[in-house]
Amino acid sequence: MDYLKLNIKNETSRLRAVVLGTAISNGPTPTIEEAYDPKSLEHIKAGTYPIEKDMVKEMQAVAKVFEKYDVKVFRPDLIEDYNQIFARDIAFVVDDIFVKANILPDRDEELDAIQYIIDQVDPKKIIRPPEEVHIEGGDVMLWNDHIFIGTYKGSDYSRYITARTNVEGVEFIKNLFPNKIVKEFDLVKSKIEPRDNALHLDCCFQPVGKNKGIIYKSGFREESDYVYLVKLFGKENLFHITREEMYHMNSNIFSIAEDVVVSERNFTRLNSWLRKNGFTVEEVPYAEISKQEGLLRCSTMPLIRD
Repeated sequence: MDYLKLNIKNETSRLRAVVLGTAISNGPTPTIEEAYDPKSLEHIKAGTYPIEKDMVKEMQAVAKVFEKYDVKVFRPDLIEDYNQIFARDIAFVVDDIFVKANILPDRDEELDAIQYIIDQVDPKKIIRPPEEVHIEGGDVMLWNDHIFIGTYKGSDYSRYITARTNVEGVEFIKNLFPNKIVKEFDLVKSKIEPRDNALHLDCCFQPVGKNKGIIYKSGFREESDYVYLVKLFGKENLFHITREEMYHMNSNIFSIAEDVVVSERNFTRLNSWLRKNGFTVEEVPYAEISKQEGLLRCSTMPLIRD
C-alpha cells in the first residue's frame, strides 16, 4: 500500500494534509470535578460553557478554509458523548515520524478514533513513548533545525493536571532526534487562574511566517527562556501579547503557509499586525471553543507540509 508521506519540519510551510478534531457528539457540559483546566472550570461555574452546535459551526468554518486551500482533511471517527476537539494533544509528527502522545489516561480513546489514519502510516515510523514519558503535541513546536518543547520543572509536577509534558518527555525527544537543537521552556502553570496558566507552549508562543512569532513574556517561568526566543527571532519580529490576549489564546492561531494564517476574528490587534506584515489572514469564529483553553493550533494536527 502507499503510505502517507509524513513531513513536518516547521509550523508554517505549505500545508497539504491535516487532522482536524470534531465537536460532534461532544457530550454534556462537564462537572466542576471533571474540568481539565482552569478556563473550562471558569465557564462551567459561570454557566457559559460552550454548546455543541456552536462549536460544530466553528469547526466547519475552519474545514471550509482548508478546502479553499486544497488541504486534505482527516476527521476522527466519532465517539459518542466525548470531547474530540483537540487533535493536537494526542499525537504529533516530527519530520516523517508519527509520535503517539501519552496523554491524560481518560483521553486514550481519542487515539483509537484516529486509528484509521495511523494505519496509513508506515509502521516503522510510528513511535509510542514509554509510560513515564509525558508529552503532548501542544508542547512540541518545530522550527527547522530546532524543536521547542514546553514543560514544567516544578517539583510539584504530578499535582498539576495542567502540566502535560515532563522532563522525561524532553529527554525522550532529545534522544529520538539527536540531530536537532532541542530547547525546552519552563512554563507558568495554574490550576485556578486561566490568565496565569500556559497549558501548552502554544499558549504563550508560536512562530509565524519565515522569521516572526507571537509571544507572551509572562508565560515563561524563566526570563532566560524568553530571552532565548527574542535573540533567535529578533525583538522586532515578535508580536508581544497581553495577559488578556493570552487568555483569549492569541498565540494559538494556525499557519496554512508562510504567508497564510487562520486566526480568530476577534483578535483585532494581532490580525492587523499580521496583515501589516504581509500575511493573508483567514478569520474564523472560534471564541466558543477557546473557552476550553484551546484554539486553532490545538484542534489541528498537521501530517504533511511541503
